[in-house]
Amino acid sequence: MKGLFCRTNGGEFKFVTQETSLPEVLGRHEVRVQVKACGLSPLDLKFLQDVGMRRDFMPVGREVAGVVRQVGSKVSFFQPDDEVVGILPLDSTCSGLCDIIDVDEQYLVEKPEKLGYVNAAGALQDGLRAYSALHTHARMAAGHTLLVMDGASSFGLMCIQLACYHGVKVLTTSHSQQQHTFLEQLRPSAGVQDPLVARVIPVYKNPSDLLPAVLEETGGLGVDIVVDSGVLLQEEPEKLTLLPHKHDIISLLAVGGHWVTSHQDLQLDPPDCRLMFLKSACVSFLNPEAWLAATAQQGRYLHILRDIVEKMSSGVLRPQPETAASLQEAMVAMENVQLQHRKKAVVQL
Repeated sequence: MKGLFCRTNGGEFKFVTQETSLPEVLGRHEVRVQVKACGLSPLDLKFLQDVGMRRDFMPVGREVAGVVRQVGSKVSFFQPDDEVVGILPLDSTCSGLCDIIDVDEQYLVEKPEKLGYVNAAGALQDGLRAYSALHTHARMAAGHTLLVMDGASSFGLMCIQLACYHGVKVLTTSHSQQQHTFLEQLRPSAGVQDPLVARVIPVYKNPSDLLPAVLEETGGLGVDIVVDSGVLLQEEPEKLTLLPHKHDIISLLAVGGHWVTSHQDLQLDPPDCRLMFLKSACVSFLNPEAWLAATAQQGRYLHILRDIVEKMSSGVLRPQPETAASLQEAMVAMENVQLQHRKKAVVQL
């Protein structure tokens, strides 16, 4: 049985296939799963090193969907032939691209019958990030105003749909004319067919239009929540970039606003901190891996995963359709994901 691994050497990476084997005896709390689909996301090698994951070969593919084939003696959640989805832990030695994997039952939830394997595996990580950003960090509530940067990305789309479901007014940015049209045409799957996005701001035309457009839409009050996909820490007029400057993000926050950032190395200067203080605003760092860092959060984490797959099954969350690659194309697909950083891929086994 072969799996896909990332070989690190001096900061460089290369994806290789390796033979793997499973133990003859299944752990008491483990389930043996036949993988039907596996989602591929970029590997953050620096983050893995920071948390002590220093291996020559890192398994690739952690978002899995499949069928339970065997259960351990102490397993209480699942039975053979149950359909399940889950995210493998960081310290897992299994690649999600193996035909059969062993995983602790605490990392899996039951997959609804109406939800396909490919959609479940491809959207689970983005759904978890959206829940973490909006519910856990920003304490989203009906009546809030939300700005989602790069709303046409897989993560941005999940944020938009989740926020609209809870009665939040959503603004977003587009990075191309095609994305702009797509975002303006977003409608809910059921109920009143009003647009999901109140305003789409075309930053690809002029990035400096972001701040005046948001203030105009909110009557000068700013937005309650901002979810970014990266920011600029300093002005770079010589480079063409669609990322907002950190000062613009702070300037468009409302009083008591909440900024949820994915920028790992964010640095705020004293003037930025002063402005945040005057607004009584706050900033949170989005790291969905933290759910698995503390066992005290395990129940809440599983509740979130169940809610994600149920909302995808009912059509509340509709991820962008991903063209499933074959197992033979997995290495090329992962290389494209790693180089582009924003693109998702799904492998169907």
